[in-house]
Amino acid sequence: MLVPVILSGGAGTRLWPVSRSAYPKPFMRMGDGESLLRKTLDRALRLAEGGPVLTVTGRDYYFLTRDEYAQHAQADLDRLPFLLEPAGRNTAPAVVLAALYAREHVGADATLLILPADHLIRDLDAFVADAKRAAALAQDGWLVTFGIRPTHPETGFGYVRMGEAIAGREGRQVGAFVEKPTREVAESYVASGDYVWNSGMFCFRADALLQVAAEVCPDVFAAAQACHAQATSHESPVEYAREAFLAQPDISIDYAIMERAPKVAVVPAAFDWSDIGSWKAISDLEAEADGDGNRVRGQAIVVESENCYIQSDARMVAAVGVKDLVIVDTGDAVLVSHRERAQQVKLVVERLRAVNHAAASVHQTVHRPWGSYTVLEDADDCKVKRLTVKPGQVLSLQLHHRRSEHWTVVEGTAKVRVGEKEFLLHRNESTYIPMNTVHRLENPTDTDIHLIEVQCGDYFGEDDIVRLEDRYGRVKTT
Repeated sequence: MLVPVILSGGAGTRLWPVSRSAYPKPFMRMGDGESLLRKTLDRALRLAEGGPVLTVTGRDYYFLTRDEYAQHAQADLDRLPFLLEPAGRNTAPAVVLAALYAREHVGADATLLILPADHLIRDLDAFVADAKRAAALAQDGWLVTFGIRPTHPETGFGYVRMGEAIAGREGRQVGAFVEKPTREVAESYVASGDYVWNSGMFCFRADALLQVAAEVCPDVFAAAQACHAQATSHESPVEYAREAFLAQPDISIDYAIMERAPKVAVVPAAFDWSDIGSWKAISDLEAEADGDGNRVRGQAIVVESENCYIQSDARMVAAVGVKDLVIVDTGDAVLVSHRERAQQVKLVVERLRAVNHAAASVHQTVHRPWGSYTVLEDADDCKVKRLTVKPGQVLSLQLHHRRSEHWTVVEGTAKVRVGEKEFLLHRNESTYIPMNTVHRLENPTDTDIHLIEVQCGDYFGEDDIVRLEDRYGRVKTT
């Protein structure tokens, strides 16, 4: 059985301000409205043939990911098991843990197809055909990587040197894995025709991967086994003990296993591929260019400007007399970068983190298991949010020491608890929650409800929440 394994996480710092640690790159929406994660699930379901699709993601992204999957017409959440990481690590631990899970729940001969959730592939027929070629090699015991035919001398990717053809199969032996080259070296790779980009997608049998891991990186294998054994449950969602999880080496599958394995093959891909690694890559893929090479997504006026990419979620952006710029406006942050310097956007995130600025991690709209909230105003004396609570969902039973709250329903009917009283709150009705008062908000209906929350006090941080009950297993975050 072919078991797709979706790896979803990472901050995607080069795509700030859209990608942030609380809402990272896989959840970014492309021009057609679909997220990269949704597109990855679509590819996986085409190959799963009724079997499971395994997702390895962060604990904090579980409910957000389930919501994304639930929007897919062919997705059956009962056959989409989750492995939840308590913290960010790297791909070697994630893949070995996935192989241990697959061996236990599917069988040692399960063929795993490793799919990062932040890639864009449009030719799905070619992808499916290449995945089946890789699966055939995997059944022969090969650890397989997918190689992308280079379209230009890229210095930001690792390369694979292709070796001899494999008799009877559509693939070649891996001659060598090569680090990111200089431009001159990259030009020679492209000219030779013997090198492909390392895509970060892999295919192998679970038992073959585990056997090789035990041989070439025993520390990774042993730590993963210990982590797997200490999981809170071996049924989905699987959650790992934090201490055991962090005891695993922080290393990629490329370094830990693929570069050391004795039997590694590469399938030169016939499908198109992009890792969406920067705003320059986005600008080359998204939207139609006008006669001056400008591409616009959202609202923008462009006057006497050339080769610019402009993306705005809500506000109007005007560009006058500029060229070769990337301009991205998310409402709470604006990025202006030269197209050729777009890789350095990650330095912005580093500086934001250094001063502990919220824009490094969260958006104006923050997604929660129960729905979302949008910050409308954040002042010293008050904070105003618009809350959306999904059908059947409920916020935690909680209280605050340093703020009171006013709730006003603007759409729908909410079930509210304030102190010992429970009552329904209808559209255009409001209630007041004093400091240190137990309260809870619930949506008992089958449609979204919307509320305005006004907080008053001397501190409005999310850590001023004392939870008494919570169906989502959270401790300190909402």
